Amino acid sequence: MLGRPTILFPLALLALLALLTLWIERSVQPPEKKMDGSTRHDPDYILNNFTTTRTDINGNLKYVLSAAEMKHYPDDDTTELQKPHFTQFSVEKPYTQIESDRGFVSSNGENIQFLGNVKVVRQAFKDRGEMTVTTTYLNVVPDKEIATTDRPVVIHQAPETVINANGMVYNKKMKTLELQSRVKAHYVNPAKTKPAAAKPAPAKKAPARSASKPDSKAKTTAKPNNQAGQAAKPANNSTRIRRTYEPASP
Repeated sequence: MLGRPTILFPLALLALLALLTLWIERSVQPPEKKMDGSTRHDPDYILNNFTTTRTDINGNLKYVLSAAEMKHYPDDDTTELQKPHFTQFSVEKPYTQIESDRGFVSSNGENIQFLGNVKVVRQAFKDRGEMTVTTTYLNVVPDKEIATTDRPVVIHQAPETVINANGMVYNKKMKTLELQSRVKAHYVNPAKTKPAAAKPAPAKKAPARSASKPDSKAKTTAKPNNQAGQAAKPANNSTRIRRTYEPASP
């Protein structure tokens, strides 16, 4: 009787260890993939030439996003764009346009990523010239009006300022532009690029009339002078000349 509990206890302990090992093994194993297609990264719908707009609480236009093609993926609720074109508006501020080859919109719509031949154009405003930014990647947060990139950027500021840098943080609300590293700038004073005022062309003088040239209206024809001993020419071929002979004195 005393030997039976002694044998059962080690057996129960071994069974408990086996169950614990099986539970640990199941816990560390990745979940089995479902074969119903719900985990595949396939679009559930596709739109061509789509445009979406958003306004603020006062009804003012905030931004317009358009693309040649849009694909929505249900597994991560993301949206892929082809040839996206984004225009952001602000009250009493210049509007900004962004375009690229491809783009992605996050599930909550807070982030828009632009990839490939990214071009940003901020329109001229008051005394500021147009600004153009080119890069290969740009992340935009429309509600905060912030655009960031960790890739090389080239900035052209009208009229002739050029800036190169690796990385940029542009805050449109704060009107700040932060360049990360390897900054190189070429600045030209706008006052020196203004074209000089054109001088008025000299007035053309009328050509002087030559004094030696006779006036056609004052042209006269000289008459021959018979008193100079020259015989007068007959008026026509039928005119005859008669001579008178007087007899000689006796």
